Amino acid sequence: MPAWIFVFFGGGLGSVARWFIARCLTSQEGSFPIGTFVANILACLILGLLMGYHIKHPMAQQHRLLLMMGFCGGFSTFSTFSAEIMTLLKSGNHLLSLVYIGASLVAGLIAIYFGIKLLSGFE
Repeated sequence: MPAWIFVFFGGGLGSVARWFIARCLTSQEGSFPIGTFVANILACLILGLLMGYHIKHPMAQQHRLLLMMGFCGGFSTFSTFSAEIMTLLKSGNHLLSLVYIGASLVAGLIAIYFGIKLLSGFE
């Protein structure tokens, strides 16, 4: 089966999961975009867990494409993150936009690191 099929199906599942989280955690325009923030941080944690698992138990390429590239790629969203920053800036929430950027980057890196360490071992 071609590699793109695995990415396609994983991406579709990730996109539906992101949509579900956004529906459950909607925020008002101009406020902190909690739905996107949660989806992106969860995607980082899941990716970190998968990376940590892969270190100890190498996964087949199809599984990596389906889960890491497809699902995590579809679940996280840089374009929505960027659009929400623009919305915050246009509404005059400059400080909140900076908090959102900083919190997203720091929490994402921590989530990836924690996921890798959790499943590959705290060495």
